Amino acid sequence: QITFGSIFLGNVPVHEEVHRCAGQIHGFKGCVRDFQVNNKELFIIDEALGGRNVENCNVPICDYHPCHNGGTCISDAENWFCECPKLYSGKLCQFATCDENPCGNGATCFPKSRRDAVCLCPYGRSGILCSDAINISQPSFSGTDVFGYTSFLAYSTIPNITFYYEFHLKFQLANHHSALQDSLIFFTGQKGQGLNGDDFLVLGLHNGRVVYSYNLGSGTATIISKPLDLTLNVHVIHLGRYLQKGWLKVDDQKNKTITSPGRLVGLNVFSQFYLGGYREYTPELLPKGSRFNNSFQGCIFDVQVRTSMNQEFKSPGTPEGHPNSGRSVGQCKDSPCSLIKCRNGGKCIEGGSTVYCDCLTGWKGAFCTETVSVCEPEHDPPHLCKQGGTCVPLPNGYTCHCPLGTTGTYCEQG
Repeated sequence: QITFGSIFLGNVPVHEEVHRCAGQIHGFKGCVRDFQVNNKELFIIDEALGGRNVENCNVPICDYHPCHNGGTCISDAENWFCECPKLYSGKLCQFATCDENPCGNGATCFPKSRRDAVCLCPYGRSGILCSDAINISQPSFSGTDVFGYTSFLAYSTIPNITFYYEFHLKFQLANHHSALQDSLIFFTGQKGQGLNGDDFLVLGLHNGRVVYSYNLGSGTATIISKPLDLTLNVHVIHLGRYLQKGWLKVDDQKNKTITSPGRLVGLNVFSQFYLGGYREYTPELLPKGSRFNNSFQGCIFDVQVRTSMNQEFKSPGTPEGHPNSGRSVGQCKDSPCSLIKCRNGGKCIEGGSTVYCDCLTGWKGAFCTETVSVCEPEHDPPHLCKQGGTCVPLPNGYTCHCPLGTTGTYCEQG
C-alpha cells in the first residue's frame, strides 16, 4: 500500500535534487479532460491546490467551418464565434438582419420582405411589435418557425446535479404530425458546442416515443419508452439518475433503467437549462447523442427537479420558476391571433407569443392595409425597367426613367 502526500498532474515541481537524481524531466503536453482516482472523479481545476502554466484547451470548432453566408469563424482558448458580414446575424450568420428594427422589448426582428418585418417576441411579451405583456403559467412552444427560429425558455444552470437528479414534468402535444417525430423537450450540457465528449442531459421525442439520454463523459446512455398513448390528453414523465444508473417512467408504462458505459460517475454541465428548444437551434451545436431536429410543439408544464433524495421538488430557475430568457413562448390554450385582425384577405400566423399577418399578393404592412406599388420589389409581376432605369408609378401603370446612354420603353436599348 502506497500513501501519496500529493498527486501531480502533467508534471512535478522541479527542484535541484530532482535534476541531480533523474536528469531533465519533460512534462505532459496536451489536454486532460477527465481525472479519476479510485472511482472518484476529481474536478481538475476546482480541486487543485496549485499549478503553473496550465490553460484551457483550444476549442476546435472552427475546423468544422460552421459559419454561413461568408461569416468568419474566430476562436480562442475559451470560446468561438462567427464574425458576420453586413446583413447577416445569428450564431452561425444564418439569418438576414432587419435594416430598421421596429420591434420593442428586446424582440428578435426578422425581415418578412424587403419592407415588412416580423417581431419574434421575448418571454413575457406578445403582439405585432411585442408591446403587450402576458402572464405565462403553462408555457406553449411552437417548434421551429418558417424563419428558422425556435421557441424556447432558458433557465439558470441547475446546481448540484453532478451525482443525483430527479425530474417530474407534464406535456401536451400540439395537434401536428411533426410534433411527435423529432423534437427536443429539455437540454443542458457541458458547453453545448457540439464537441464529442461533452457531458449532457437531454429529453425529447422521436418517432412517437420519449427518448432520455445522458453522457457522463465516457459514453452515452439512452432509454427509449414505448410509443405514447395518443388517447391521453396530458403525458407525465418521471426520470432520474444516481451515479451511472438512470431510469425513465412515462405515463402508466413500466419503469425502464440503464447504466451508462465507462467508469465516470459525475455529470458536469455548465450551460443553462433549456426547455422546449435551444437558443439558436442548430442541432450541430448539440453533442452527438442529444440531437433532435426540431424544438417542442405543444405545452410543457409542472417541471420539477431535485438533486437529493432528501430534498423537495422545486421549479428550475433563479428565482424559482423564473427563466432568464425565452422567445416565442405563449400561454397554453391562448391564441394571440384572437386579438389581431388582418385585412384584405391576410392570414394571421401565430407561433407561441409571436403573431403576424401573412398578406395576399398586392398588400403589405403589419395588418395588410397598404397596397404594394407597381414599382416596388414585392410587386407581382415585377417592373421591367432595365440597365439601372428608375421605375416611376403612373395612374395606369408605370414608366421607366432611363440613365444616360440608354433608351427604349424599358431602357433596354443602348
